[in-house]
Amino acid sequence: MASTIEKKENSEVVISLEATREEFEAGLKKSYEKNKKRFQVPGFRKGKVPYQLVLQYYGEGVLYDDAIDSIASAAYVEAIKEHDLQVVSRPSIDIKEINENGMKYELTVTVKPDVKLGKYEGVEVPYSEREINDETVNNELEAMQKRNASQEEVTDRAVENGDTAVIDYEGFKDGVAFEGGKGENYNLKIGSGSFIPGFEEQIIGHKIDEEFSIEVKFPDEYHSEELKGAAATFNVKIHAIKAEKLPELDDEFAKDVSEFDTLDELKADIKAKQIERAQKEAKNVFENEVVRVVSDNAEVEVPDCMVDTEVEQMIQQQASSMQQQGIELDMYLKYVGQTMDEFKESMKPMAKVRVKSNLVLEAISKEMKVEATDDDYNNELETIAKAYNMKKEDVENAIGKNSEYLKESIITRKTVEALAEKAVKTEPKAEDAKEEKKATPKKTAAKKSTKKDSEATEEKAEKAPKKTTKKSTKKDAEASEEKAEEKTEE
Repeated sequence: MASTIEKKENSEVVISLEATREEFEAGLKKSYEKNKKRFQVPGFRKGKVPYQLVLQYYGEGVLYDDAIDSIASAAYVEAIKEHDLQVVSRPSIDIKEINENGMKYELTVTVKPDVKLGKYEGVEVPYSEREINDETVNNELEAMQKRNASQEEVTDRAVENGDTAVIDYEGFKDGVAFEGGKGENYNLKIGSGSFIPGFEEQIIGHKIDEEFSIEVKFPDEYHSEELKGAAATFNVKIHAIKAEKLPELDDEFAKDVSEFDTLDELKADIKAKQIERAQKEAKNVFENEVVRVVSDNAEVEVPDCMVDTEVEQMIQQQASSMQQQGIELDMYLKYVGQTMDEFKESMKPMAKVRVKSNLVLEAISKEMKVEATDDDYNNELETIAKAYNMKKEDVENAIGKNSEYLKESIITRKTVEALAEKAVKTEPKAEDAKEEKKATPKKTAAKKSTKKDSEATEEKAEKAPKKTTKKSTKKDAEASEEKAEEKTEE
């Protein structure tokens, strides 16, 4: 079925097609077979009305929808191949005429836009690496020390900041208890900020077995409509006070929390891992900036439909990330007072940046003739298998033995690495150097789904934090490194 195309503005392409009367008749009969159980004519059982009688009784228009769909779908696939179109939207159909000669119609689609590349080799980009010194190592040790702290019962003094108070509490608004405002034997870490503002501070100075009331005001942006900005009274009773006891930072501590025998060995290991992490961070930031610069140097008109598709993917990733933290996206939006449409609109600028970067990197990879070799593919499978503690064969079976998606991901990464290798590293500006760490966008071209594209906001709607069970193991020495590394890679 021959077709012609006409390129319009905004990367739109109109495909003009024709179906002969014979082809259209075949489509009508296909539609009849699909829908014949719907037709009823006196004297015939349902589903047994002959084709010609359906046309006489109902008119052939009753069969048009499915007939047109079957004809256009097949012709669309052929036209895409014939004209080598990279379509990024669903086709819309415009029927020009249906008569004794057949059918004439047009399909309008959006295709990937043309990219006019600017300078992409040898771009100048600032490079800096976070300093690692005794202070950063000691900060890490203190964090490990706190993670391995024990709790001791305190009976001879009042609650102080940093203590954990075991309390009963019940909240009242205008003298009436409200839902979700009651707890018993709750372990509240004073200074954690897990309760509404002003609550924890008023626990300080009270002793075991004391019963007292405190006055608070809920935030104006609180998730509950009933309690937004409301004044409330909480009746509180203290059952116990626990103080944190930090372990001594010595060789015994090193043995307890790591595989090392001395504190000096543990410090050396922490420093080595911090240096490695700082180098990874610097590399990621540098590559991100290279991508931004080469993308800014290029000219491309990004279609709205591609931005909308990217927004949907970002939302799915956001929702997945939130679910892993026990937060539902709908609840989060309600908490921040945003509708889904407003949320989508807020994500469009970043989505447009990502789409443009992907298009530019795709064009550059073709210019540079970057390919994904068999070795690249196998190495990628092994990396994914290791990350998810799976067998390579299982990963291959899950994604397919020749995944185009994975190949595109490899090509994208190799392109970014090649651009970064050719880029010129410059000294960061003075004002940038003062910043400890700049928040940078994720590598917009990365198409892997193994890392999350966006971090969910971790503000909790609840007044009380989730209870956690702390376990001290030999691997505590690596916990914060792994956590920081995950954030860096994300």
